[in-house]
Parts: sequence; structure tokens; C-alpha cells
Amino acid sequence: MTTIETHQTIEAIFRIERARLIAGLARMVRDVGLAEELAQDAFVVALSEWTKTGVPANPGAWLTAAAKRRAIDLLRRDRMLARKHAEIGRDLTEEDEAGIAAIEAAMDDDVGDELLSLIFIACHPILSREARVALTLRLIGGLTTDEIARAYLSSEAAVAQRIVRAKKTLAKAGLSFEVPRGEERRKRLVSVLEVIYLIFNEGYSATAGEDLIRPALCAEAQRLGRILAGLAPEEPEVFGLLGLMEIQASRLAARVGPQGDAIPLTQQNRALWDRLLIRRGLAALERAEALGGAAGPYALQAALAACHARARSAEETDWPRIASLYDILRSVMPSPVVDLNRAVAHSMAFGPKAGLALLDAIDEAALRDYAPLPAARGDFLFRAGRMAEAKVQFERAAGLSRNGRERAFLLGRAEACAIEGATPYRK
Repeated sequence: MTTIETHQTIEAIFRIERARLIAGLARMVRDVGLAEELAQDAFVVALSEWTKTGVPANPGAWLTAAAKRRAIDLLRRDRMLARKHAEIGRDLTEEDEAGIAAIEAAMDDDVGDELLSLIFIACHPILSREARVALTLRLIGGLTTDEIARAYLSSEAAVAQRIVRAKKTLAKAGLSFEVPRGEERRKRLVSVLEVIYLIFNEGYSATAGEDLIRPALCAEAQRLGRILAGLAPEEPEVFGLLGLMEIQASRLAARVGPQGDAIPLTQQNRALWDRLLIRRGLAALERAEALGGAAGPYALQAALAACHARARSAEETDWPRIASLYDILRSVMPSPVVDLNRAVAHSMAFGPKAGLALLDAIDEAALRDYAPLPAARGDFLFRAGRMAEAKVQFERAAGLSRNGRERAFLLGRAEACAIEGATPYRK
């Protein structure tokens, strides 16, 4: 393996292990900023060592051991050892695995998952809602500041500053970094659900790069959602979110073609949809509704996804039902993105003119750089037979897209507008 190939392998491993590594370190040092730095230090050491010795059989364990040794060194150097003695009643002078295990056991919690525990910890009420979500998306989801900014229709600089301030605030507060229980945990649940939701969304439709989807992110969000459902069995929105993710994830295999190109929902091969995930999703939605949460924002979105899952073909999709659900969702969770999706639903239910009318009512300033807006307008114009106008909108959407596959798809649609006799299709 060449040096370049080794570096690429190490970078890929670090992307996979990074979140879990930070979570474990944060439990030791009680500082998310420091935990992130220690993880990065371990990565740098790996770049140096593995280039000479090769990638170890268990790279995750190697990175963890390297980072924790560095953490113990810092604890000693910064006179934090005495504090740890008092907290867990154990001498940490030994640097072996037994000593490290003792630290983790002393900080144990009933969540049982390091990543989910760190999300709860980072979603501390001392931080603003925006700061909590941005920080956890960066640490756990591994999203870049640019990806987080696009998810929130914000600027990259604003998100970067938000994350820096959040780390400093947590560090200065001297928090115990214990996982909350009871009522305190319930208060943080809204932020935790939002983080998991956004991690899933980035996996389902990547904002940048050359891959349309990032299945690993979807799988991680689903895993966290399933654990959360076990911890909060009476919270309807937990099951609403779980139902939404399971149903959406059922389509992943059908969303891209053999070359990684995008396949619109109405053109997907539904035989490729994962029926087990659909059943799980519908069961979670039923649980949410049984708990009285049918009108919750996640349950409503799960109900929308269920309309597609229950249709045996694109032609059988109950678009009027979907449009009515979006009308309700708009009142429960108002946002420009919901308004855009509502316009798409109405266009499918009542024709492209109805969709265009709703698009014209949206505050476009909030979605100025949001590629799906001109893409939707282009689709409505295309189906209305206004090909020249549609072509302009598809090209505009392609120019705004940061995802290579999505951009190619939009340019393909623009080209189709110039083909005489092109057949409109539903997206």
C-alpha cells in the first residue's frame, strides 16, 4: 500500500471512528472541546505511525488507546488527577487498560450508549437551542460547518462561531458531564430528537460531495432512535421520529441508480424498498398515534412517508391526503422548507398551477441559496409545458447545488427541456 493509499485509509477510518472516540474521551476529560482535540491528536499520531507499520488489525481500539493515554497525561499535567481521585475514589497512576476501564465504569449511566449519552450532555440547557444542535451535529454527526449551515439556511461563519462559543460555554461552566435523568432528561429530549433527525437527513440527502446519500449516517441515526425509543417508551415524538426514519430509510436502495445517479421517488423501483423497515416504521407510527401524538411534527412527517410506503405504485399515491397532511404540518412546524414541500404536494394533488401559486407565496429570501426551490419551480413549469422557463430554473438549481450527483440530475432535467416532445413526469 502506497503512502497516499495509507493516508486515505486512515482518513476513512477516522471518519468512521471519530464520533465514538470523542464520546468516550468526553466522559474522561469532561470537556467536549478537549475531547475533540485529543481525537485529532490520535489521528495525527496514526498518520505518522501507520505509514511506517501499517494499519493495525483493530484501528478503532488503537486510536482509542492512543487518545486515552494522551488524556491521562493531560490530566496529570493539569493537576486534574486529584479531582478524578475524589470523583471516583480510585488511583489513576496506572496507565493500563484496567485503569481506563475504571474511569468509564465510574461514569456509567443508564443510557448505555456513548454517542447518545454525549448528545444528551451536549444538549445542555445552558446553551441556546441553535448552539446545542450545531455542536452535537458537528461532534456526533461529523457534519462540516458548511453542511450544518445549509441545513439551517445559515452562513458557515455564523455556525462556526456558534460551535466555538458552545464549547467555551460548556468548558467554563464546570459541568459534571453526567447524563441527565427524569425530568431533566425530558427537557432535553426536543433538542436530542432534532439532532438525530438532522443527522438522518444529511445521510438521506447529502448536501455536498459526490455521493447522493450517506447510508452510514442514516443507519447511525436509526440506531440512536431505536435506543431512545427503549429509554422513553411513553414519548410519542420519539416513535414519530423513529417511524419517519425507518420508512425513509426503506427507500435508500432505490434512490440511486447503478452509477450513483438520482432516481425520483415516482420513478423508483418499489420492489427494492425494504419491506421490513416499512413494517417497523408503520409500527412506530402506530405507537406514536396510540400515545396521542398524531399531531406531533415527527409523527406527521412519518404519516406523510407512510402514504408513499402504502402505495403499491406511484399512480396509487394519495396526493390529496399528503397535501392535507402538509397543511397541518405547516401550522404545527412553520418553516419555508415545509412551505416548499407543501407546494410540491399540492402540485401533485391539484396540478402544477396550484404548486406555482403556493411557491409565489413563499418568502424566497429565506431560501435564496436553497437549490430545491428553483428545482421545484422547474418541475412545476416542466409539467405545465413551459419548457424554456423550466430550463432556466433547473440550471439555476444546478448552480446552487453542492452535491455532484444532484447537480448532474438537475442538468439532465434542464437538457430534457430542450428535447422536442419531452414527456413531463412527476418527481
